[in-house]
Amino acid sequence: MTERTDSRTQRLPRSARRKLLLEAAQTVFVANGYHAAAMDDIAERAGVSKPVLYQHFPGKLDLYLALLDQHVELLGEQVRSALNATEDNKARVEGCIQAYFDFVDDPGGAFRLVFESDLRNEPAVRERVERSLQISVDALADTIARDTGLDRAEAELLSCGLAGSAEVSARWWLASDERVPKERAVSLLAGLAWRGISGYPRV
Repeated sequence: MTERTDSRTQRLPRSARRKLLLEAAQTVFVANGYHAAAMDDIAERAGVSKPVLYQHFPGKLDLYLALLDQHVELLGEQVRSALNATEDNKARVEGCIQAYFDFVDDPGGAFRLVFESDLRNEPAVRERVERSLQISVDALADTIARDTGLDRAEAELLSCGLAGSAEVSARWWLASDERVPKERAVSLLAGLAWRGISGYPRV
């Protein structure tokens, strides 16, 4: 790594440099998995020296957890946005499923860090992966409980079913050899989910 490259990145604002490092790390982690990824490779990808990388992230796990935090929150924001965009519950169901499909369909492959991590046995990673589901469950349960009058525990159970179905279906869709067009896939799953959830009368 040349000193000239490092001097260029030194001029970046801290937030911009951190973004650059996270983007480089995501590429390496998605391509190689956590265990095979090396900080040398991440630094090279970002165009910085290892000391610069370690100024921002003390170790590989810290870098990985920062990426997980970023994408778990992004998925949560997408689900919340779908719920807040309309008062039509049928459209909300479709919007939530769309959020999961858009998340897995991101060319950067961020969903693999959240849903297919090779570091699930690490408690800090497992907590974040579980939080990705809980964020969606909480957001959905708020709406379900308010609109149906179900108690919180029952609303959360239904929410988990909806979010879990959306996640698994979206991942299966992405891996399919003969992929159904995304718009059609979302519509099919939304119809299935809505026929179930609409059976609970709105209060």
